[in-house]
Amino acid sequence: MEHDNDLEASVAEREGLLTSHKQRPGDARVTTVQNSSRGPRFTLSHLMSSFAGGVTLCFIAQLLMQRLKCPPPDISSDIDKEDQANILASPFVGSTQVHNFPPPSPTNYYPDLFPTDVGYPGSTPTGAEPALILTAPSLPIQTGAAQLVLPPSLYEDFFEHKVKNMTGSSRGREFNLFRSWGNLSPWYSVPKGSFGIDEGPEPPQDCGVVGVHLLHRHGARYPTGSSSGPTILSTQLYESAAEWEATGSLTFLNDWTYKLGEEVLTPFGRQQLFDLGVSMRLKYGFLLESFTAADSIPVFRTESQDRMHASAVNFALGFFGWPLDGKYEQVLMIEAGGFNNTLAPYDTCPNADAHGKADRSGPYVKEWMSLYLKSAKARLQAELRPSIKANGEAGSGFTLTDQHVYSMQLMCAYETVALGYSKFCELFTEEEWEGFNYSMDLLFWYDSAFGSPVARIQGLGYIQELVSRLTHMPIEVHNSSTNATWHKEETWPLYDVLYVDATHEVVVLNILTALNLTTLAETGPLPADHIPANRSFRASDLAPFATNVQFQLLRCPADIRLSPRDTPSSDPSHIRIVINDGPVPLHGIQRCPVSPHGLCPLEAFLEGQKQTIRDTDWAWGCFGNWTVPPGPEWETVGGWYPPKPSPEKI
Repeated sequence: MEHDNDLEASVAEREGLLTSHKQRPGDARVTTVQNSSRGPRFTLSHLMSSFAGGVTLCFIAQLLMQRLKCPPPDISSDIDKEDQANILASPFVGSTQVHNFPPPSPTNYYPDLFPTDVGYPGSTPTGAEPALILTAPSLPIQTGAAQLVLPPSLYEDFFEHKVKNMTGSSRGREFNLFRSWGNLSPWYSVPKGSFGIDEGPEPPQDCGVVGVHLLHRHGARYPTGSSSGPTILSTQLYESAAEWEATGSLTFLNDWTYKLGEEVLTPFGRQQLFDLGVSMRLKYGFLLESFTAADSIPVFRTESQDRMHASAVNFALGFFGWPLDGKYEQVLMIEAGGFNNTLAPYDTCPNADAHGKADRSGPYVKEWMSLYLKSAKARLQAELRPSIKANGEAGSGFTLTDQHVYSMQLMCAYETVALGYSKFCELFTEEEWEGFNYSMDLLFWYDSAFGSPVARIQGLGYIQELVSRLTHMPIEVHNSSTNATWHKEETWPLYDVLYVDATHEVVVLNILTALNLTTLAETGPLPADHIPANRSFRASDLAPFATNVQFQLLRCPADIRLSPRDTPSSDPSHIRIVINDGPVPLHGIQRCPVSPHGLCPLEAFLEGQKQTIRDTDWAWGCFGNWTVPPGPEWETVGGWYPPKPSPEKI
C-alpha cells in the first residue's frame, strides 16, 4: 500500500513537471486529481500577511548582503569601470577551493560486477615496430600545449609570430607565452641551432641508432608545498579581504579562489608523459626487438614520490600501451632523507640543502625582480584600492611587493597547466614575461646548474651509472649517491639497448653540468641587471615540464642499414646527446672533438666521464666545511665547489 502511494505521487509529480504530457484514456489517478474542485485555500488577510513578511525578509537580506560583502546584482553595464570603487571583494577571496575525487567510499563501487577482463578480446596480431628516427624524412615537432589557452591579448600576436616563423621572414626567437615560464613551461622542441648544432634529433647520414638512454622530468604539477609563492599570495589576499577591492584588470580578484593542489601531477601533466611515451615509441620502438631476441623486458627507473611514480606509469602507458603487465619492470627508488638515490641525490648530500651554498640565486633574482617588475607593480597597485566598509570607514588596502607581483606570474603558469587558463596571464606585457623567464634562468643557473657550487657533485652518481651501463661493468665502489641495493643483476641490467629514468628538473640540470656540456654555459655567469643577448643558458629550453634528454648510441658509419625489420645488434661507435629535440655539442668533454653533428666517439666520451669521476670528490663537495661569498664576488661556470685546501693548510 505504501508502495502504491509512493508510485502515485511520483507519477503525479512527473506529469505535473512535463507540460507536454497528454492524459492517457482511462487513467483514473490523473483524472481524479484533475477533476477535483476545491475552494480558495487563502483569505485576503493571509495574502496581505505573506506580502508584508516577504518585504521584511527582503529588507533583512539586503542588510546581510552589505554586512557580508556579497556582490550585488550585475549592473556593470550601467556604471563605468572606473566608478566601481564600492564593489567590495568577497570575504572568501583567496580561500582554497578543493574538489576531492574520487570519493573515499563510493556507494556504487562493485568491482566484481565490472571486471576489466571478460575474455573474447578479438584478434590481436601486432605489426612491425616503428623506427621514425631512422625512416622518416623529418620528425614531428613538439610545439607546446594543445590543451592550454592563451590570453586573448597574446593570442593574436602568437598567431602572427607563428605565421612569420612558418614563412621564414622572422629573425631570432619570437615571443611565446608558454615558453616564457622557465621550468614551468610545457616541454617543446627547441628551435634548430638553440644549442649550437643546426640539426634535429635524427641521426646524421650513414649513422644508425643502436641504443638509447632516456632521462626525463615529471609532467606539469601543482606548486610544491604551502610555502610556495602562489599559496602565500592567496592566503594574504584571503586574510585581508575586508580591507581592499580590485578594479580594472584585477576585478576578477574580487571573487577569485585558490584552486591549486600540491605537488601531484595535473591532468595536463599526465597527458604530457603519455604523449612523451608515444613519441619515444614511434622513434625508438624498433629497439624492443632486441629484448624479444633476448627473451627479456626493459627495466625503467623512477622514485617513490607520487608525481614521479605517476609520470613513469603514464610514460609507460604511452610507450607500451595498456595493459602493462609483462611488458616492462619499474624500479621505484625511495626518495627520502638517508636513502641513496641518484635521481634524488640531494637527500644524502647535506651541502645541497645548506644556506649560502644551495641557494645562491636569491640576491640575483631579488635584484632582477625589482627592475623588471617596477612598472607592473605600479600599474597593478593602482587597481587595488582601499575598500569602503559597511560603517563607512576606509579599509587599509593591500600593498603589493615585488614578491606579490612575481607570485601572480607564477599563478599564471600554475593555473594554466592545472586548469587550462588563468586570468593572471592577462596582467603582464611581453617584456614582463621575458623578464620572468630570465628570472628562472637566474634561479636555476645559480642553484642547480653551472653557476652552483653543489651542481656537479649531485650529478656525479648518475655519471657513474651511465658509465656502468655503457661499459657493461658494475660499479665497484659506491662512494656517491648510488645505491648498492639496486645494483644487482635483476634491477640493474648492463646489456640493454633501452633505458628510461624519470627524475626532477634540478637533477637533470645537475647531470648536464656534471657531463661537462660547456657550450650551455659559454656566455658565462648571468648578470642580475639585464638580459644578455643570445644567452646560452635558458631554463625553459633545458628543464621544462617533461623535459627529456636522449643519449643516442650510434654506429657511424652504420655497418647494418637499419630498417624496421633489422635487429640492432651492432656495437655503438659514437654517442650523441639530444635535449628536447636539440643536439648539444660535446667538445667540452675531454677528448671529444668538435663535430657539426654533435657526435663524440664513445671511447673518448667514456674517458672524459671517467676523468670527471676521478676529479669529483663527493665527501668534500657534499660534507666539506667550505663556504662561498654571495653574489659575483665568487663565480663558477662548471658547477664546481671550492677546491679542497691542501693538508698543511687545514
